[in-house]
Amino acid sequence: MAKPTIDVRLSIGAERDLSGIYRRRLAQRGARGEDGADALLDDLAAAIESLASHPARGPVVPELDALGIHEFRQLSRPPFRIIYLPEDERVTVLVVADGRRDFRTLLGERLLGS
Repeated sequence: MAKPTIDVRLSIGAERDLSGIYRRRLAQRGARGEDGADALLDDLAAAIESLASHPARGPVVPELDALGIHEFRQLSRPPFRIIYLPEDERVTVLVVADGRRDFRTLLGERLLGS
């Protein structure tokens, strides 16, 4: 019996993140090849799509966990982190960003409105 899947959505911010990541990689390494922009986007998309069947697989985001916020989870595709919110009927991807950034500030701005 197939495991049911849930809807995975990208927030506007996550769509912008992916577009920016693609443009930067395209400028650095071109579209083709194992480290090209197309391969990177395919890898990130596959990770995001996997949330449809395994929405709770990622750990809680440590920067938010330290603040007592336990709803948000993450997947890691080094150097990128994919931050998402699993809910009953869907998963919403909120941030896709380079994990070497100051994530405390980024998450504060994007998720907590500070």
